Amino acid sequence: MTISKGDRIPDVTLVKATPEGPQKVQSSEYFAGKKVALFSVPGAFTPTCSAKHLPGYVEKAADLKAKGVDEIACTAVNDAFVLGAWNQSAGSEDVTMLADGNGEFAEAVGLTMDGSGFGLGKRGQRFSMIVNDGVVEEINVEQPGDFKVSSAEHMLGQL
Repeated sequence: MTISKGDRIPDVTLVKATPEGPQKVQSSEYFAGKKVALFSVPGAFTPTCSAKHLPGYVEKAADLKAKGVDEIACTAVNDAFVLGAWNQSAGSEDVTMLADGNGEFAEAVGLTMDGSGFGLGKRGQRFSMIVNDGVVEEINVEQPGDFKVSSAEHMLGQL
């Protein structure tokens, strides 16, 4: 079942990419007490993710924070080292990378995709959420191959 507006974020272990190295975090603790603009990409360094998705959140970070977002986070079914390298090359300190290396978060929110036709295996779908104190206020799931409703621009219109 796919997570919906009003649902609580499931409690799974994610790995935060930090300058000091990977740090395990529980999603229930990470999302508690703050408003988070969360976006999910099928994979770091992939074309749409690198050309549009991450850059949009980097560019609009100040605007999102001005509208009450405490933190901007990106998740992908990649390891923390890959997400950390991607953030160093194309991201910013304004975006927290949350690695979902085993796909447990994507599975728990019901938003997985099968990318095996492209050699990617099981991944998380492209989506975005506004999560307030662990509860989903908005959710935007892209149709396969699309990049519209999960963008930073679309999210700004929802805040």
